[in-house]
Amino acid sequence: MRHWATRGWAALAVVWMAVIFGLSSLPGSSVPGRYGSLGHLVVYAVLGALYYAALAGRLPVGRAALIAIALASAYGITDEFHQSFVPGRMPDPVDWLVDTTGAALAVAALVAIGRWRKRASTGEES
Repeated sequence: MRHWATRGWAALAVVWMAVIFGLSSLPGSSVPGRYGSLGHLVVYAVLGALYYAALAGRLPVGRAALIAIALASAYGITDEFHQSFVPGRMPDPVDWLVDTTGAALAVAALVAIGRWRKRASTGEES
């Protein structure tokens, strides 16, 4: 059963990557709202969480967390490169750092929640 859940999370990550690609394809004047760094943070937090969910059941927690952050960061690099071809958009290393930070924050939160749930289920004290 865990195998199917892993595939589901991976499929959702691919769908989310397509959403990011679509948003990055919008010309500068067509970008909805002015979310800037907050938008990057949230979008990549979701991506990092999806990657982590896909990996967590198959790898040790620490390794899954690092790989999830690295994958989201790498996708952020490709996203910034992609934007160099879109009218009115330009690659920005700060956006990539915000992307990576968003993924790291989400993954850290999921790891912390997982550890808290494990302690709670075994009856351990903090």
